[in-house]
Amino acid sequence: MIEPSLALIDFSSIAVGIEAADAMVKRAQIDVIRAGTVQPGRYLVLIGGPVADVQESLSAGREVGGDAVLDHVFLPHVHPEVVEAVGGGRMPEVSDALGIVETATVAAAIHAADAGIKGAEVRLVEVRLADGLGGKGIVLYAGMVADVEAAVEIGAAVLERPGQLVRKVVIPQLHAAMWENVADATRFSARVLEEL
Repeated sequence: MIEPSLALIDFSSIAVGIEAADAMVKRAQIDVIRAGTVQPGRYLVLIGGPVADVQESLSAGREVGGDAVLDHVFLPHVHPEVVEAVGGGRMPEVSDALGIVETATVAAAIHAADAGIKGAEVRLVEVRLADGLGGKGIVLYAGMVADVEAAVEIGAAVLERPGQLVRKVVIPQLHAAMWENVADATRFSARVLEEL
Protein backbone atom coordinates (compact mmCIF):
# COMPACT_ATOMS: atom_id res chain seq x y z
CA MET A 1 0.00 0.00 0.00
CA ILE A 2 1.34 3.44 -0.93
CA GLU A 3 0.92 5.90 1.91
CA PRO A 4 -0.64 9.16 0.79
CA SER A 5 1.07 12.50 1.03
CA LEU A 6 -0.47 15.92 1.24
CA ALA A 7 0.82 19.43 0.63
CA LEU A 8 -0.70 22.88 0.82
CA ILE A 9 0.50 26.32 -0.23
CA ASP A 10 -1.05 29.56 1.03
CA PHE A 11 -0.55 32.47 -1.40
CA SER A 12 -0.98 36.17 -0.62
CA SER A 13 -1.92 36.81 -4.27
CA ILE A 14 -4.88 35.17 -5.99
CA ALA A 15 -3.39 35.72 -9.45
CA VAL A 16 -0.05 34.17 -8.46
CA GLY A 17 -1.87 31.34 -6.69
CA ILE A 18 -3.74 30.40 -9.86
CA GLU A 19 -0.55 30.62 -11.90
CA ALA A 20 1.33 28.47 -9.39
CA ALA A 21 -1.48 25.88 -9.19
CA ASP A 22 -1.29 25.51 -12.97
CA ALA A 23 2.47 24.95 -12.76
CA MET A 24 1.94 22.41 -9.99
CA VAL A 25 -0.44 20.19 -11.98
CA LYS A 26 1.78 20.48 -15.05
CA ARG A 27 4.96 19.50 -13.16
CA ALA A 28 3.90 16.15 -11.67
CA GLN A 29 1.09 13.62 -11.73
CA ILE A 30 -0.92 14.29 -8.57
CA ASP A 31 -4.10 12.50 -7.52
CA VAL A 32 -5.97 15.44 -5.98
CA ILE A 33 -5.89 19.20 -6.33
CA ARG A 34 -8.24 21.58 -4.59
CA ALA A 35 -7.67 25.29 -5.04
CA GLY A 36 -9.57 28.46 -4.34
CA THR A 37 -9.85 31.80 -2.60
CA VAL A 38 -10.20 32.26 1.15
CA GLN A 39 -10.52 35.24 3.45
CA PRO A 40 -8.79 37.71 3.53
CA GLY A 41 -8.01 37.70 -0.21
CA ARG A 42 -5.67 34.71 -0.25
CA TYR A 43 -5.45 31.62 -2.46
CA LEU A 44 -4.93 28.07 -1.20
CA VAL A 45 -3.74 25.08 -3.21
CA LEU A 46 -4.06 21.62 -1.61
CA ILE A 47 -2.62 18.58 -3.37
CA GLY A 48 -2.39 14.89 -2.61
CA GLY A 49 -0.88 11.75 -4.10
CA PRO A 50 2.33 9.70 -4.08
CA VAL A 51 5.13 11.28 -2.06
CA ALA A 52 7.59 12.02 -4.89
CA ASP A 53 4.91 13.53 -7.14
CA VAL A 54 3.49 15.74 -4.40
CA GLN A 55 6.97 16.88 -3.43
CA GLU A 56 7.80 17.76 -7.05
CA SER A 57 4.48 19.57 -7.52
CA LEU A 58 4.99 21.51 -4.28
CA SER A 59 8.43 22.56 -5.47
CA ALA A 60 6.92 23.96 -8.69
CA GLY A 61 4.31 25.89 -6.73
CA ARG A 62 6.87 27.41 -4.43
CA GLU A 63 9.12 28.38 -7.36
CA VAL A 64 6.33 30.12 -9.27
CA GLY A 65 4.81 31.57 -6.10
CA GLY A 66 8.02 33.23 -4.97
CA ASP A 67 7.41 35.96 -2.42
CA ALA A 68 3.62 35.46 -2.67
CA VAL A 69 3.99 32.18 -0.70
CA LEU A 70 2.84 32.98 2.83
CA ASP A 71 3.18 29.44 4.18
CA HIS A 72 3.28 25.83 3.06
CA VAL A 73 3.24 22.33 4.49
CA PHE A 74 4.37 18.97 3.12
CA LEU A 75 3.29 15.79 4.92
CA PRO A 76 4.85 12.78 3.16
CA HIS A 77 2.90 10.22 5.24
CA VAL A 78 -0.16 12.14 6.38
CA HIS A 79 -2.39 10.53 9.03
CA PRO A 80 -5.72 9.33 7.52
CA GLU A 81 -7.75 11.28 10.11
CA VAL A 82 -6.10 14.49 8.93
CA VAL A 83 -7.15 13.79 5.34
CA GLU A 84 -10.70 13.07 6.52
CA ALA A 85 -10.83 16.19 8.73
CA VAL A 86 -9.42 18.49 6.05
CA GLY A 87 -12.17 17.14 3.79
CA GLY A 88 -14.79 18.22 6.33
CA GLY A 89 -15.07 15.01 8.36
CA ARG A 90 -15.84 15.38 12.06
CA MET A 91 -15.52 13.18 15.15
CA PRO A 92 -18.14 14.71 17.46
CA GLU A 93 -18.15 12.16 20.31
CA VAL A 94 -18.00 13.51 23.85
CA SER A 95 -14.59 12.95 25.45
CA ASP A 96 -12.77 13.62 28.69
CA ALA A 97 -11.05 16.72 27.33
CA LEU A 98 -10.93 19.08 24.35
CA GLY A 99 -7.65 20.48 23.06
CA ILE A 100 -7.43 23.46 20.73
CA VAL A 101 -4.52 24.66 18.63
CA GLU A 102 -5.24 27.96 16.88
CA THR A 103 -2.81 28.89 14.12
CA ALA A 104 -2.11 31.96 12.01
CA THR A 105 -2.20 29.97 8.75
CA VAL A 106 -3.94 26.97 7.23
CA ALA A 107 -0.66 25.18 6.57
CA ALA A 108 0.29 25.49 10.23
CA ALA A 109 -3.07 24.01 11.32
CA ILE A 110 -2.68 20.99 9.03
CA HIS A 111 0.87 20.44 10.29
CA ALA A 112 -0.24 20.69 13.94
CA ALA A 113 -3.17 18.31 13.35
CA ASP A 114 -0.93 15.66 11.80
CA ALA A 115 1.76 15.90 14.48
CA GLY A 116 -0.68 15.86 17.37
CA ILE A 117 -2.69 12.86 16.20
CA LYS A 118 0.46 10.89 15.39
CA GLY A 119 2.02 11.69 18.76
CA ALA A 120 -0.86 11.00 21.17
CA GLU A 121 -3.95 8.82 21.60
CA VAL A 122 -6.50 11.41 20.47
CA ARG A 123 -9.12 11.88 17.80
CA LEU A 124 -9.59 14.93 15.60
CA VAL A 125 -12.93 16.57 16.29
CA GLU A 126 -12.34 19.11 13.53
CA VAL A 127 -9.69 20.81 11.43
CA ARG A 128 -11.16 24.10 10.26
CA LEU A 129 -9.35 26.13 7.65
CA ALA A 130 -9.38 29.80 6.66
CA ASP A 131 -12.97 30.68 5.70
CA GLY A 132 -14.71 32.48 8.50
CA LEU A 133 -11.41 32.58 10.39
CA GLY A 134 -9.63 35.40 8.60
CA GLY A 135 -7.18 32.93 7.04
CA LYS A 136 -6.34 31.22 10.34
CA GLY A 137 -6.80 27.54 11.21
CA ILE A 138 -8.03 25.62 14.23
CA VAL A 139 -7.45 22.04 15.28
CA LEU A 140 -9.69 20.37 17.87
CA TYR A 141 -8.44 17.18 19.56
CA ALA A 142 -10.51 14.97 21.87
CA GLY A 143 -9.48 12.24 24.30
CA MET A 144 -8.27 11.70 27.85
CA VAL A 145 -6.81 14.80 29.50
CA ALA A 146 -3.17 13.64 29.47
CA ASP A 147 -3.40 12.54 25.83
CA VAL A 148 -5.04 15.80 24.76
CA GLU A 149 -2.37 17.78 26.64
CA ALA A 150 0.30 15.79 24.82
CA ALA A 151 -1.35 16.27 21.41
CA VAL A 152 -1.65 20.03 21.93
CA GLU A 153 2.00 20.32 23.00
CA ILE A 154 3.21 18.16 20.09
CA GLY A 155 1.01 20.02 17.60
CA ALA A 156 2.19 23.41 18.83
CA ALA A 157 5.85 22.30 18.92
CA VAL A 158 6.04 21.60 15.17
CA LEU A 159 5.13 25.18 14.31
CA GLU A 160 8.60 26.44 13.54
CA ARG A 161 8.12 30.05 12.48
CA PRO A 162 7.40 32.72 15.09
CA GLY A 163 3.79 33.82 14.99
CA GLN A 164 2.37 30.57 13.57
CA LEU A 165 0.85 29.60 16.91
CA VAL A 166 -1.94 31.95 17.96
CA ARG A 167 -3.06 30.03 21.05
CA LYS A 168 -3.22 26.56 22.56
CA VAL A 169 -5.79 25.46 25.14
CA VAL A 170 -6.78 22.24 26.92
CA ILE A 171 -10.23 22.11 28.53
CA PRO A 172 -10.81 19.15 30.85
CA GLN A 173 -14.45 18.11 31.34
CA LEU A 174 -15.89 20.45 28.72
CA HIS A 175 -19.50 21.22 29.64
CA ALA A 176 -22.08 19.10 27.78
CA ALA A 177 -23.68 22.20 26.24
CA MET A 178 -20.31 23.23 24.81
CA TRP A 179 -19.65 19.68 23.50
CA GLU A 180 -22.97 19.93 21.68
CA ASN A 181 -21.93 23.24 20.10
CA VAL A 182 -18.39 22.13 19.23
CA ALA A 183 -19.50 18.74 17.92
CA ASP A 184 -22.11 20.24 15.64
CA ALA A 185 -20.20 23.16 14.11
CA THR A 186 -17.66 25.77 15.17
CA ARG A 187 -19.09 28.39 12.80
CA PHE A 188 -21.40 30.71 14.71
CA SER A 189 -23.69 31.30 11.72
CA ALA A 190 -24.32 27.55 11.36
CA ARG A 191 -25.33 27.29 15.02
CA VAL A 192 -27.57 30.39 14.99
CA LEU A 193 -29.35 29.55 11.73
CA GLU A 194 -30.03 26.05 13.02
CA GLU A 195 -31.99 27.47 15.95
CA LEU A 196 -33.99 30.07 14.00
